[in-house]
Amino acid sequence: MNAAGNTGTGAGRIRTMTGADVAAVEELERALFPLDAWPLQMFEDELAQPETRSYFVAVDALDRVIAYAGLMCIEPIADVQTIAVVPEREGQGIGTQLLTLLIDEAGRRKAKDVLLEVRADNPRAQRLYRWFGFEQIHIRPRYYRDGADALIMRLELDRWTGAPGADAGQAGQAPPAQQAGTALQTDPVQQTDETEDAR
Repeated sequence: MNAAGNTGTGAGRIRTMTGADVAAVEELERALFPLDAWPLQMFEDELAQPETRSYFVAVDALDRVIAYAGLMCIEPIADVQTIAVVPEREGQGIGTQLLTLLIDEAGRRKAKDVLLEVRADNPRAQRLYRWFGFEQIHIRPRYYRDGADALIMRLELDRWTGAPGADAGQAGQAPPAQQAGTALQTDPVQQTDETEDAR
């Protein structure tokens, strides 16, 4: 751990998102979700509600933001607000680490279920979520601005035993679109007693 309280290696790390990250995150947001991008103010508003929100960024060795994710939790439901990885870093397990972190944070905040929305025309993301144990429970027709439907998926946390492949019984099972070798590490999340669209 360095003087700033971060853990990780020279290859990058995952840490709590701060106000200093918002401009870089919003720039990525506009590039990755041109039809449904959140404005900068929305990210600032989200970070202003730490009693119910948890946001993280993955950064590379030069501290450039390469992925981000956020969770809202109001007992007993947690909702994955967003999760995204820059295209050139997809397939390296970064999204898997971020999703694991969000689910663990939901449990820490005493949620019973984790919900998310995912585009019906995004089978790659759906495979990742199903690999984690999410199940489709509903469809929201024409949820996205371009008319695409959203699938509502749920993970029941009493069935969550950790990231897939983390135990010996699943050794050797790689998730969809993940490759071994990512060096990202997660920072400890600040512990509090307070509780509160993945695309």
